[in-house]
Amino acid sequence: MTSNNTKDKIRIAVLFGGRSGEHEVSLVSGTSVIKNLDKDKYEVIPIGITKQGRWITGPDAMKLLKSGKTPKESNAIISPEPQDLSTESNKIVNSLGHIDVVFPVLHGPYGEDGTVQGFLELTGLPYVGCGVLSSAVSMDKVMQKKVLDSENIKQTPYVWFWSKEWEQRKKEILNNLSLSYPVFVKPPNMGSSVGVSKVNNKEDLVGAVEEAIQYDRKVIIEQGVKGVREIEVAVLGNREPKASVAGEIIPSNDFYDYNAKYVDGKTDEKIPADLPEEVSKEIQDIAIKTYKALDAEGMARVDFMLSDDGNIYLNEINTIPGFTSISMYPKLWEASGISYPELLDELIRLAIERGDEKKQIKVEYTPKEEWYNE
Repeated sequence: MTSNNTKDKIRIAVLFGGRSGEHEVSLVSGTSVIKNLDKDKYEVIPIGITKQGRWITGPDAMKLLKSGKTPKESNAIISPEPQDLSTESNKIVNSLGHIDVVFPVLHGPYGEDGTVQGFLELTGLPYVGCGVLSSAVSMDKVMQKKVLDSENIKQTPYVWFWSKEWEQRKKEILNNLSLSYPVFVKPPNMGSSVGVSKVNNKEDLVGAVEEAIQYDRKVIIEQGVKGVREIEVAVLGNREPKASVAGEIIPSNDFYDYNAKYVDGKTDEKIPADLPEEVSKEIQDIAIKTYKALDAEGMARVDFMLSDDGNIYLNEINTIPGFTSISMYPKLWEASGISYPELLDELIRLAIERGDEKKQIKVEYTPKEEWYNE
């Protein structure tokens, strides 16, 4: 589609910001997505979500969120009522006019965890990325690990507990820790390494847990891996997903923390990773197996740890991976022959394809006997 006629363009709402510790990362990802959407194909509707959860739109939405000077009232309203875009009378059911597809570029809670996906399911609008179930399970690293354990996908040993349990039996948890140092302490429902600490001894564990519970009601502690290499694979597709080449992260810090990802600019990567062909193939196969096990659709980035003794451990899956100019997901696909704009085109196509499939599912049932009127 190359016409400059607005009527011929797909109207795409891009969601960014959000009520999350990853708000700022989302703004950078959203800026990059909007910049790379082909303006001959798409009419972009930017929708920023403030840290307080207000939805604002307009040409200055991104600028306002970055400045922090946002309106006190929401001006972007999407009705939760199902939208039937095949009929003219139902095309305008919200303050934004009709929307053809939604592209959530939201990282972390209230965006990547199934909440926004559930809302969009109510509207009937096609949206980019994983559905409710996959988003929710993948976001919670505890639940994610339990599902992948059932699929015999190799992961490092871990323990988890509720923040309330920490308050009530801190000494017991510390004394009974079955893992050896170093360990990684994480809030299970955050990304971008927010609240994550690498701990080398029992004395530092308390502070790391106290840091993690600021961001979640749970804490997960994972066994560290000796001589680890951090390998990432991008996955794309619905029922027949494909994996990109594998890439390696070479962090500037002791591990790939928030600062190494977004601040100091010193982290390096190697794409494709310097791996034997059979190891790369095995990692790609595990990535696809993980993707399918978690019922993922659209996209995900699957992260691995490769130990110095050759063991491949699944680290985690991210259902809305970073889309910044330095993010691995688009870089991995570029190295696999798909440019950033082409990648966005394919994600939108996959969203519309899934939306069309869902329209074929019956949502009404008429019982043979009207027992419900008795």
